[in-house]
Amino acid sequence: QVQLVESGGGLVQAGGSLRLSCAASGRTFSSYAMGWFRQAPGKEREFVAGIRWSADSTYYVDSVKGRFTISRDNAKNTVYLQMNSLKPEDTAVYYCAVRYYGGTWYRENEYGSWGQGTQVTVSS
Repeated sequence: QVQLVESGGGLVQAGGSLRLSCAASGRTFSSYAMGWFRQAPGKEREFVAGIRWSADSTYYVDSVKGRFTISRDNAKNTVYLQMNSLKPEDTAVYYCAVRYYGGTWYRENEYGSWGQGTQVTVSS
C-alpha cells in the first residue's frame, strides 16, 4: 500500500502561486496514476488534476485549466501541483491520492491511499 504525505500549502494573496508536493512511500509509486482533489468548507471533495504513471497525459477540471499544472518525478516518488494565478475560490484542503481504478478520472472511488491534506488559503 502506498502512503502519501502532502506539503506546500499556505496563505497567499489572489494572483499568487503555490506548489504543492505529495511524497509517496512504496516501491510501486511509479506504476500508478495519481490525482489531486480539493475540498472547500461546506462543499464536497472535487477532482482537480490527474496524471498517468508515465506523465504522458494529464487531466484537469475546467476551473483550473491554464492555471494549474500537475507533474511527477518517479525517481523522487513525488507528484506536484503548481498553482498559479490563484483565486479566493481555490481556497480548500488539497489532497493527493493514488488512482487504483479506471474510469472518468473525476470520481473519488477511482482513488485510494489518500494523504492527510494540506490547507491552501487565498485572500482577496
